[in-house]
Amino acid sequence: MRSDHVRLFQTLPHACGYFAGRTAQNLVIDPAAPQLDRLYGAALDHGFRRAGGHLYFPHCPNCHACTPCRIDVANFKPDRSQRRCLKRNADLTVSERMAGYNSERHALYSRYLRTRHPGGGMDDAEASDFRRFLTAPWSPTLFLELHAGDRLLAVAVTDICATGISAVYTFYDPDEQERGLGTFAILQQVELARRRGIPWVYLGFWIANHPKMDYKRRFRPLQIRTADGWVDMPRH
Repeated sequence: MRSDHVRLFQTLPHACGYFAGRTAQNLVIDPAAPQLDRLYGAALDHGFRRAGGHLYFPHCPNCHACTPCRIDVANFKPDRSQRRCLKRNADLTVSERMAGYNSERHALYSRYLRTRHPGGGMDDAEASDFRRFLTAPWSPTLFLELHAGDRLLAVAVTDICATGISAVYTFYDPDEQERGLGTFAILQQVELARRRGIPWVYLGFWIANHPKMDYKRRFRPLQIRTADGWVDMPRH
């Protein structure tokens, strides 16, 4: 993906979502580009991530903490904690569904945001917010739904490209914390990639020593993208 083939825009500085008191900026691929669906796989390989209809990459002048990361599907084996998570959720039904809005998903999404991200500006997410953030007309998205009987417990928003699956966002029932539904959803995305012969599951960005990002280190082997390309994350 070369800059003379697609236009890149830089956002204005805005509040960083990970470090209080810091500002952040992103590079964004031209959202009006006519072939974003075809660019998406290459963008993932270059460390970009989707939010709504935008493909972005952190480009902060004074900070380089956000590091793209991906799971090596062929060599991944769940650790002891992840195996316990699989066993704990063996009663759930996992289904691949067409991405999009419905009232059940929206109700779960709203409950999740109110509980997990109070005061984050999305506490009263409307239907338009749901559609704008989680889906895009050009994006190859499906929803992995986790059900206990007839009850929807979680939705893993999952983008599928030929060479990589992107774990875009997962929201779940906040009353089911002990299940570890976020971890379980990633394990299901790895299995989906394995079934389809897709080599990578992209987990977005990893930040060293950040408590919100520590869970990603457990999905080994994990690769991170450096100035020299993708390398295995050191085991320390």
